[in-house]
Amino acid sequence: MRFILFISLLLNAKEIVIRAARVIDGRGHELRQAAVVVEGTKIVRVDRHPSRVDIDLGNRTLMPGGIDTHVHIGWHFDKNGRSNDDGSGETPEEYALFAAENGYATLMGGVTTVQSLGAAIDKTIRGFADRNALPLPRVLTAVDPITDSKLTADQLRAAVQKVAADGADVVKIFASQSIRNGGGPTMSQEQMDALCGEAKRLGLRTAVHAHGPESVKRAVLAGCRSIEHGALIDQATLDLMAEHGTYFDPNIDLVFRNYFENKAHFLGIGNYTEEGFAQMEKAVPKALNVFRMGLKTKGLKIVFGTDAVAGSHGRNFQELVYRVQKGGQDPMQAITSATSLAAESLGLGDRIGSIAPGYEADLIAVDGDPLRDITALERVAFVMKGGKVLQFIPSEARDLRRHSDE
Repeated sequence: MRFILFISLLLNAKEIVIRAARVIDGRGHELRQAAVVVEGTKIVRVDRHPSRVDIDLGNRTLMPGGIDTHVHIGWHFDKNGRSNDDGSGETPEEYALFAAENGYATLMGGVTTVQSLGAAIDKTIRGFADRNALPLPRVLTAVDPITDSKLTADQLRAAVQKVAADGADVVKIFASQSIRNGGGPTMSQEQMDALCGEAKRLGLRTAVHAHGPESVKRAVLAGCRSIEHGALIDQATLDLMAEHGTYFDPNIDLVFRNYFENKAHFLGIGNYTEEGFAQMEKAVPKALNVFRMGLKTKGLKIVFGTDAVAGSHGRNFQELVYRVQKGGQDPMQAITSATSLAAESLGLGDRIGSIAPGYEADLIAVDGDPLRDITALERVAFVMKGGKVLQFIPSEARDLRRHSDE
């Protein structure tokens, strides 16, 4: 009860001063024993020597909320325990609540903004998230991905116009097959030029599902904004992306591991066959190798995305743990990829992803120091979105919980 009263008083305060042992600003800098001052929905300043402290996070690390550039927020295991990506067999109310459940888990896991690629339900979750009354991450959506490679260039332009009219924040394009089907290219250069050219004309970003060198090359040459996956590409393709300033969102761990852990929930649906799972098994070391090559590619902008589907919502930061522990990424670089660089890729680099004056007060705190132990990102103890405190686990409560688990 005292905790609830404490939070309600904070919500009525003109300024909230939050201090932590470490503050990571999302741009590659760390401050020790500093405070972040929030007023309303915005960060107003970083204070090295605050005259008062409203929330003392103790020996924790305060940082911007994570930004996952590739999720499927509505994808869930239904009441029968089966993978369900479109709400089939459910009422609209059930589907919406499953999506909201995923959003809540994602937010409590430290991710305050997601790009969902995409389904119509994303618009519903986006609307409620924008109200900032329910504990949901900020949502950007593709609404309805463009997949039909039989369409002409004019028909594809019309498809882009339709998703724009439907309120999409980004255009999701399938330029290759699923990895379960081999990942070969599906869209021609002419088709990619039409899709990304029309999106650019309308002021929309593009996110392109592409696994192999040819499909990625066509997307890059068409001026598309980001490449999703790229599990089968080579060094020349990585160099091409770097040269063109294309963002790269390699989903190299969580999506695969989640499929393997929950195989029984997916098997038998569409291309989730034994052969499809075997293809994913083969892709794991290839994707890791591409990521390692990407880290060494000068100028390549690698952002954070998980391709979170049913079973993986709320576990998003496990992808960063893998990138650091198995991929060899520098921890600060990994955090930046999930904060300011991810925000930049979404066209929101002046609003979110950094701890700086004027930015949205989307903040999280984790137990420990992720620069020395990246698994600290999985121990989220504080969440603020748009200036609202949505989770705060006092140190004593966390210690008590740990002892009870033992």
